[in-house]
Amino acid sequence: MQQTLEPLITSAWLAAWDKGDLDALDALMAAGYIRTSKATGATVDLAGLKAEIAAVREAFPDLSTTVDDVVEGDGTVAVFWTSTGTHTHEYLGVPPTGLTVQTRGSNILTLDNGKIIRESVTWDGSELLAGLGIRPLRGIAAPVVPDVVDLPELDPDLMKSFNRQFITGVTVVTTKEGDTPKGLAANSYCSVSLEPPLVLVCVQKTSSTYSALFSSSHLGINILGTDQRETVRTFASKAADKFAELPWHDGPNGSPLLDGSAASLEAEIQERFQAKTHTVFICRVRHAETGGSAPMVYKAGRFFDGDALAEL
Repeated sequence: MQQTLEPLITSAWLAAWDKGDLDALDALMAAGYIRTSKATGATVDLAGLKAEIAAVREAFPDLSTTVDDVVEGDGTVAVFWTSTGTHTHEYLGVPPTGLTVQTRGSNILTLDNGKIIRESVTWDGSELLAGLGIRPLRGIAAPVVPDVVDLPELDPDLMKSFNRQFITGVTVVTTKEGDTPKGLAANSYCSVSLEPPLVLVCVQKTSSTYSALFSSSHLGINILGTDQRETVRTFASKAADKFAELPWHDGPNGSPLLDGSAASLEAEIQERFQAKTHTVFICRVRHAETGGSAPMVYKAGRFFDGDALAEL
């Protein structure tokens, strides 16, 4: 079997992944073909596989694949491969990084009359993102969830009501795109640890600052003071140049820090986790400074003076 199937697998594989000839896979697959990712448990049919290959090739147009080995078993064939490509277009919500990455995987093929009916693969798109320094935000060892009666999805308005009861500060997250300062208002900031000094901030992928922030090595986080209400409005808006009338200065690594803030820091981005509509940035603080103004406080859509809090 290996003498006849190995060349067909290798040629069709390289034609599809390296040249975009997706129809080359048709001769390999049996009717009812299903491909399962061991990493996520997700399954796709032949059309889904072709769509996945097309998406990878669009993001990594110079993709080059080597079939390292093809090993025959009892009704199965194992394929071991290596791929290399440069990330020049968006992939799974990640803006192009320009990085060249290498990823490896293995596929176990189950045969039916000499054609592939099932395929189990150790690789999925998250492996490419891991090569770019980005990881999906999911548990490494998720507990087994017993079967339960299906419950309706949580009402988004109820979730909003819950979130409105949580009191936060107000921050502006900043970076640069070339020499142009960029920023957005955010309240999803928190300290992770003091030793080492780590902080966390979540940014929505639809933000106009997202692409610049994602490709940066550093970012700034500014805790706004009580006299910076107009600054909040500016950074919550879609203004083309949010820094036009604001005084600011560079941090040691070039991140814009807003003058007059209650406190500002500059941090090196060390981890990027994909979380559906947002990316979670884990950053190590490299510089911090504090001002004399009281911090602004946010709750339920309203802003308060952080200096006038009453002790319980």
